[in-house]
Amino acid sequence: MAKTVRVDVVTPDKVAYSGEAEQVIAPGVTGSLGILPGHAPLLTILGTGPVILKLGQDVVELAVSEGFMQAMPDKVIILAETAERAEEIDLARAEAALGRARAELKRRQDRKQHAEIMAALRRAINRIHVAQDYRQRKPERSGRVRDSN
Repeated sequence: MAKTVRVDVVTPDKVAYSGEAEQVIAPGVTGSLGILPGHAPLLTILGTGPVILKLGQDVVELAVSEGFMQAMPDKVIILAETAERAEEIDLARAEAALGRARAELKRRQDRKQHAEIMAALRRAINRIHVAQDYRQRKPERSGRVRDSN
């Protein structure tokens, strides 16, 4: 059995990651999903949260929002609405987005607007957590998973 899986994280705008990983952790709608090489075929809905890719001591973390994941024994494909690598997240911009979403929640809105604001709030919080986690890890261990981008 292979020791790694091919991983592609794709959005409508870009390929956020394409490379190998020994372990993939993704945000399912009811909790985190862990994928290892040889995993049984799976197609699932993803929520907003971090995608963590591990290869040895190296880690790549991405902030993703809603999408789908297909896992096969040798490949994982994540199709997400948005995906940003931790090192690319502008923390000040994410914090500003969180502030705007919180301010919007205080205004009167219908159910659809409320759902959209809550989604924006979740995206901002996710981006902040992923960026802060990245900044707390040792830089020599972050972002070096074999990426073919």
